[in-house]
Amino acid sequence: SQGEEYALPLAQGTHWFELSVSRRDVPAGAPRFFVMTRDITGSKSAKSEIRRLAFYDPLTDLPNRRLLQDRLEHALSGTGRHHRFGALLLIDLDNFKALNDTWGHDKGDLLLKQVAVRLSSCVRDSDTVARLGGDEFVVLVDDAGHQVAEASATARAVAEKVLARLHEPFDVAGREHRSGCSIGVSLFGFERLSVEEILKRADVAMYQAKAAGRNALRFFDPAMQQSL
Repeated sequence: SQGEEYALPLAQGTHWFELSVSRRDVPAGAPRFFVMTRDITGSKSAKSEIRRLAFYDPLTDLPNRRLLQDRLEHALSGTGRHHRFGALLLIDLDNFKALNDTWGHDKGDLLLKQVAVRLSSCVRDSDTVARLGGDEFVVLVDDAGHQVAEASATARAVAEKVLARLHEPFDVAGREHRSGCSIGVSLFGFERLSVEEILKRADVAMYQAKAAGRNALRFFDPAMQQSL
């Protein structure tokens, strides 16, 4: 056996070791096993950090755009095989620029961290919450139901829960801040779409939600895309 890895909890923390076992014959002919171990905690931690930097947002620890695209591609392949629908919610905070300009970017970062926590509390473990960048977040529901009506209802329920949670006041460094968000929803699974097209549709719907007065949600409408 070569290269088996295992974790060993020690007083100074968990360490990772690589175990190699080989069988050799001694002069008398009796088989003997030689076991070698080496501490690979450093390299293991380095690989984990590289992956975190590549696939996760450093501010909120949410999946970033790259990991979201990978999970959305996986969801697209699953919807076709299992005849189910998915939903993508694009969430943009209302008046975030004003907060950054008046309170400072450090306070804006504190708000974004709290938003990430609240969004994660609104979804199932199987769903994905990601940060695209700036004040834009995404919720990916890859199993919203087997019928369009069911998927629409599931997506609306999640979106309304997000609207309610983000409308509650935030404590930003001891100061109360009331925010809100605009949500665009794009359903997928009933036609062949690319990752870029799904994101674009959600973006169109999100701007319609902002135009409707903010703190609102809108579903993508093909007629809306045609008019634009």
